[in-house]
Amino acid sequence: MIVHLGEEQPAVQYDYILRRKAKDLESNRGGSARVDNVSLRIIELLQGDGRLSYATIAKEVGLSEAAVRHRVQRLIDLGVMQIVAVTDPLSLGMGRQALVGVKVSGDLVAVASEISKIKEADYVVICAGSVDIFVEIVAKDDERLLQIINGEIRAIPGVVATEAFVYLRLAKQTYSYSSK
Repeated sequence: MIVHLGEEQPAVQYDYILRRKAKDLESNRGGSARVDNVSLRIIELLQGDGRLSYATIAKEVGLSEAAVRHRVQRLIDLGVMQIVAVTDPLSLGMGRQALVGVKVSGDLVAVASEISKIKEADYVVICAGSVDIFVEIVAKDDERLLQIINGEIRAIPGVVATEAFVYLRLAKQTYSYSSK
């Protein structure tokens, strides 16, 4: 995932990103973890500033610091959120990003699993539509992007075709998902 930070911001921004782990998504498809309004408020606060202290959150939601710590750990353990560093790939020398659509003949899960092993593939999703899998690639340059598409993705058994959509400018990206 890409984040373009302004020049005045650091290259690494700490944030809590709401996403389920892939295995949790598979086992819980169509359902959701039971998260009450207090936990939703904690998530909302952490989306605004992932570095908020448990003490600050506790004051905001009316719980003890220990209770907030426990809830945050539970949310992490359930795969509702994770703690990550969100980086700006451009500031780290990763000058080319692209979304690659992949058409597959055969086992989608097996192909997605193989694509997931590619270091520069930071997002792999099986989908419905004109392509079977979307892959977000963050590469050093055009040459590396070409190597990934031609030499790695297209070499996977079952891959029929690829179509690359090279990013020119990021207009919007957010990690805040409405809990309401």
